[in-house]
Amino acid sequence: MNDADGNSKEPAAHDWAGEAGTRWLAQLDRFESMIEPIGAALLARAAYVAGEKVVDIGCGGGWTTRRIAERTGNTGLALGLDISPELVAAATDRAQRAGLANIRFEQGDAATAMPEEAPFDRLHSRFGTMLFPEPYAAFANLRRMLRAGGRLDIAVWAPIADNPWQRNVMAAIRRHIDLPTPQPREPGPFALGEQDYVTDLLQSAGFCDISFDAWTGEQRVGGPGSDPESATRFVLDGMQVGDLVRASGDDTRAAVHRSLVELFERNCDNEGVRMGAKAWLVSARA
Repeated sequence: MNDADGNSKEPAAHDWAGEAGTRWLAQLDRFESMIEPIGAALLARAAYVAGEKVVDIGCGGGWTTRRIAERTGNTGLALGLDISPELVAAATDRAQRAGLANIRFEQGDAATAMPEEAPFDRLHSRFGTMLFPEPYAAFANLRRMLRAGGRLDIAVWAPIADNPWQRNVMAAIRRHIDLPTPQPREPGPFALGEQDYVTDLLQSAGFCDISFDAWTGEQRVGGPGSDPESATRFVLDGMQVGDLVRASGDDTRAAVHRSLVELFERNCDNEGVRMGAKAWLVSARA
């Protein structure tokens, strides 16, 4: 996507109400399986119990929301909030097919929305808090969703330098087209990579008892079982950078395709394409 001056930029939160949300939905199962290990680690850290009322920010297809509903039981509630109406519809359908009664999904921008069930006991987000155009105001709104003493648990990507799965992909593409240099803290996947910045956001919003755990492991590009060709198609068809590649013409796209296949061939085992990844698991009290 381009800004008014024609420069590429990362999708902002509101973009997920349209094109970005549609792209995620088309690759939903592959995206979900890629980041499932991090989601599972965040759920284990959060340790939800029966009876808790939880809001899941940027819930996407609802995988984490369903897991929360299972843990909070019939006396609890799991509310998934996402800006994409298409993802909310998909999440609702999946929850209904799973037979979960203590779950609801709502379309809205977490930077300003206030679900009727607020205040919640807990707030959860797996990679749903990095795209706010005005993060200080947005985190203040997240704080208002919680009761006093309520707990926040979020997963955010560590800096791109610690994420070869993304850094190496961008390097392979940059051999063929000019890619913009991400600005520190601008909305995007790595906006919340700096612990000092996240701490300041949370403290300014009214959170305390802030703690970080590091998740490190292998990111299965395109999901477990992917091969170099399918992982390449996933990057070019499912990730935002694919728009830039397509805009560069067929010859450039073919060259990028070859470079990605070669990269993934060097990073593939019997379980699929894999490269190192790192995320922060962050907890705080309201």
